[in-house]
Amino acid sequence: METIAIELMQDFSEIVHYEHTGIPLYIRTADLADYPGTGAPCHWHDDIEWIYMISGKMCYYINGKRILLSEKDSLMVNARQMHYGYSYKKQGCHFLCVLFHPSLFGSNKTLLQKYITPVIENTDCEYLHFHSKEASGQEAARYLEQIRCFKEKAANAYEMQAIAAMFQLWSHVLQCREFAILDSKSDSRSDLEIQKNMVSFIYQHYTEQISLNEIAASGNVSRSKCCRIFKQYLQQSPVEFLNSFRLKTSCNLLRNTEKSITEVAFSCGFNHLSYFSKLFIKNFGCTPREYRK
Repeated sequence: METIAIELMQDFSEIVHYEHTGIPLYIRTADLADYPGTGAPCHWHDDIEWIYMISGKMCYYINGKRILLSEKDSLMVNARQMHYGYSYKKQGCHFLCVLFHPSLFGSNKTLLQKYITPVIENTDCEYLHFHSKEASGQEAARYLEQIRCFKEKAANAYEMQAIAAMFQLWSHVLQCREFAILDSKSDSRSDLEIQKNMVSFIYQHYTEQISLNEIAASGNVSRSKCCRIFKQYLQQSPVEFLNSFRLKTSCNLLRNTEKSITEVAFSCGFNHLSYFSKLFIKNFGCTPREYRK
């Protein structure tokens, strides 16, 4: 089974590996079970992301909001939003992920300014959830199914077919909602930037012994505000988020390295093997040794 690991920069933005250099488009079908800990780490990117549920269910967090995606649902995540997907009740799911950079539509500046910028600059539009039972959701699913088929067949110039379908899908989005560029200097946006700074600090220092005081200081906020922002955006305390990331990182090391379990625990920031094993069993229902097998 292939393990899928998301590569992150120091600011925890995702390094997106496009299909071809110069074509900012990424298309992939995957199973959530292929991700360490059956979930992706919290991240963001300048790309717009589409998730289409082929089968099963998935939970998605976007800026602290929890969305449950069911079979044939579609989800558009706007650019620069903090988000991650994870398993629903530890169940598997099969899904399509499509990422495209706004520059894909940028060859014509008028089209970019008229139809793309009003969406990606709209701080009210964090995501759009298209339900499978609604007509708009069925229409979105139709275009995403086309994109999946184009990628699977990989015929000559399939990228052009996929981009054409993306244009149609984007037109559908604009017909579903009207967008206006709003003031981005709101308190919520400021808190989101603070959250990004604190999560970035955790990603850079998770191997060390870091305290709540240090996490709060990285966002230049008090301990209480630090905890409140984590609860608001990630539904976890700072320590819970730190341990969750350490555990997901340990999954990748257990699967893909020859390090001993003790070495894995220490390299992920756990000082005590017993505590690491206890948290691992609590989160994944098996011991680290059983997971490795």
